[in-house]
Amino acid sequence: MIRVLFVALASGLLALGCDSSGPSAAGGKVKVAYVTNGIDPFWNVAAAGAKAGAKEFNADVEILFPKDLGDQKQMVEGLIARGIDGIAISPIDAANQVGFIDEVGKKTNVITHDSDAPGSKRICFVGMDNYRAGRAAGKLVKETVPGGGKIMIFVGRLEQLNAQQRRQGVIDEVLDRPLQSLDSVKYDPNSGEIKGGKYSIVSTRTDGFDYAKAKANAEDALTSTPDLACMVGLFAYNAPMCLEAIKGANKVGKVRVVSFDEQDATLQGIKDEAVYGTVSQQPYQYGRHSVRILAGLARKDQSVLPPKGFLEVEIKVVRKDTVESFWEELKKLRQ
Repeated sequence: MIRVLFVALASGLLALGCDSSGPSAAGGKVKVAYVTNGIDPFWNVAAAGAKAGAKEFNADVEILFPKDLGDQKQMVEGLIARGIDGIAISPIDAANQVGFIDEVGKKTNVITHDSDAPGSKRICFVGMDNYRAGRAAGKLVKETVPGGGKIMIFVGRLEQLNAQQRRQGVIDEVLDRPLQSLDSVKYDPNSGEIKGGKYSIVSTRTDGFDYAKAKANAEDALTSTPDLACMVGLFAYNAPMCLEAIKGANKVGKVRVVSFDEQDATLQGIKDEAVYGTVSQQPYQYGRHSVRILAGLARKDQSVLPPKGFLEVEIKVVRKDTVESFWEELKKLRQ
């Protein structure tokens, strides 16, 4: 039996038109282990994609949800010890996991997804252009508060490259800066206010994937900055926590919310006009395409690799006019 590990480490709703024919099963069924970067409903959709990919490409899927970096490392080491032939990993801390990824790569095929580690020897990356996605979220900010104002950004971890890229995309867009290339993004400091002409980014607040802290961060932001215009949540749960804080402060409609991903609370908030819009990554395709690539690599099929080592999954921007159809499609994918 060929064994492949697919690890999703951590923030699709429509098929991308890629080849749907699975790899040959001549070498036996591929075994895929899908390990997320945390515990969050966001990963349920990606897991559904991985399961669909398993059926399509003759694979078994093991799904694991690590609590933190140490838990993630332990899971990967345990799976490798059992004889794994391939890993897709979305690093929690890209800069400090390069050595680990490279060591794992000496023992098995390694690809990244969701969040990349471009400094490592990973084979390819499956995910969105997080910087451009951040700029898409910045456009939503400018639509919902066109007159300008104070903005706060909320995120689980800034160690993750995807979080860094999204944040910078938001900042560059609202401050009307030139578009940067993904492979050479220059980052603003994580602390201190960043001022522009019409808009200013008051601060970026992290919570370490602690939902209670995420809500507390939002509540404190409303108190410390009473004239706050917009909250931007970079991870799936951030906007729902911001919305809870806004409702508690009776500021629905006064403080606008822009989100990433597709939690039900976010989509309901868009329907209720409490959240302006969200940028979806289409995580279903992360799971499906990662299984497809790893299955092919395990069977010595190099044709599964994307050009230039990057399979870009297109984003989907959701506003009130598209939320109903988006949500219906999402419910089908979750089944």
